[in-house]
Amino acid sequence: MTVTPSPIPPPATPELPVILVTDDSLLEQRYVGKILDQHGGVKVVYAHNGEEAIASIIRSQPALLLTDLNMPQMDGLTLVEKVREQFPRVPVVLMTGSGNEHVAVAALRAGAADYVPKQSLARDLLKVLDRVLSVGQAANRRYQVLKGMTRRSSQYILENDTALVPPLVAQFREDLIEMGLCDLTGAMRAGIALEEALLNAVYHGNLEVSSELRVGSDSEFHKLAHERRNTEPYGARRVRISARLAPEQATFVILDQGPGFDVTKLPDPTDPEFLERPSGRGLLLMRAFMDEVHYNATGNRVTLVKRRDRSLVNG
Repeated sequence: MTVTPSPIPPPATPELPVILVTDDSLLEQRYVGKILDQHGGVKVVYAHNGEEAIASIIRSQPALLLTDLNMPQMDGLTLVEKVREQFPRVPVVLMTGSGNEHVAVAALRAGAADYVPKQSLARDLLKVLDRVLSVGQAANRRYQVLKGMTRRSSQYILENDTALVPPLVAQFREDLIEMGLCDLTGAMRAGIALEEALLNAVYHGNLEVSSELRVGSDSEFHKLAHERRNTEPYGARRVRISARLAPEQATFVILDQGPGFDVTKLPDPTDPEFLERPSGRGLLLMRAFMDEVHYNATGNRVTLVKRRDRSLVNG
């Protein structure tokens, strides 16, 4: 009698991360879907309004929710609030259009992870989604093995190499979670604020590259930054960071060696005029995601404070 061995099953194929796109316009859905097709490595599902999105989150367990703000039945702001409350591990990225800037600012304060102006979707959407997805995936893996801490202090000195910023921010996110100051979504939001502050210190502080060069295209901005990394006095400057974490709050101080700026002329980033401009994005995210943000008199040192999330106080 001949026995035929059972075939060895192929290795399991990892499931692709799901991106849930919520927009009441089929035309907008198709446009966003076409952009996401360029990304590859993701599965896209759609919802027409906030109520459908909530039901879809339960079914599809998305890695990220990408939503419009103006929708029937449940608008984007309400959707952000409900997702933050019911599904805190699902980050939300907003698609903002002209006329709803105040709602977008409110949604960022309510828990959204980031935003992309609709006029910049083709240029910026994939970049923003990559950042948010990578942060969420890393944080989820780390979350499974975290232990408690009672206090942590650290100091760093960074060269003007922006590739050093993401790993440092990742360390700060882990510290925030380990200290019990925030959950995964809160740590991701704080990490985005810290990343913006660190990049500002490198680009605008040490290298003195204006964000106005980003209007229309990033090429001139990055070209000048690359040149100045190898030019004195810019190249010799460093960014100094100190972090102090305790059970009730974390304080991050970021100091660059540039000439600073007139802090009295710092624009209000919540003004609708600045929501669509590159020069207002970083400060908007910093102030939306941190409890305190303030500069010294010369403008070359910024202090960011993250207090313990209220939802965790009794946790």
